[in-house]
Amino acid sequence: MTEGTICTWAQNDEVMEAYHNTEWGFPSYDDNYLFELLNLEGAQAGLSWKIILHRRHAYQEAFFGFDIDRCAAMTDEEITEILQNPGIIRNKLKVNGVRKNAKSALRVQAEFGSLANYFWQFTDNKTIVNHRKSEKELPAKDELSEKISKDLRKRGFTFVGPVIIYSYLQAIGIIDDHVTTCPYHTDNRSK
Repeated sequence: MTEGTICTWAQNDEVMEAYHNTEWGFPSYDDNYLFELLNLEGAQAGLSWKIILHRRHAYQEAFFGFDIDRCAAMTDEEITEILQNPGIIRNKLKVNGVRKNAKSALRVQAEFGSLANYFWQFTDNKTIVNHRKSEKELPAKDELSEKISKDLRKRGFTFVGPVIIYSYLQAIGIIDDHVTTCPYHTDNRSK
């Protein structure tokens, strides 16, 4: 890996930096992980990623490690209990959205074989490697995130607008938006 400065959004916070250095922009094909990040990105709506990332462990505990089958089977009583958890953002729509998304994810898995197959088919299983010099060049959304967002909503998912989906695609490595000077940019990882 080449020397360089990591993306500025991940600097000055240990949790953000660890996430940046080990997860963000690295291709992932694990369905439970993809499901977790989809719901964490949705939980971020109207908030900052830093807030959600600092509460990630509480989310993982509350939502059974984001096991898709288990989340799809959550009862109303369990949802009510989760809404009492001070470790998460206690937004009723977002908490209920995890169960709704899990049920939708099961349908996607049945149709495509996995969530990974579903998401990666949009780019022919290739990472889109951008070459941005500054984070100021990053779009909030793009044509791909709009297309996937529209399809996800048709399939019953919630909290999957195009801005959330663009962030999600960055997170799971479908889009590499590390700045070119970042040692974690795809082009720099192999050097």
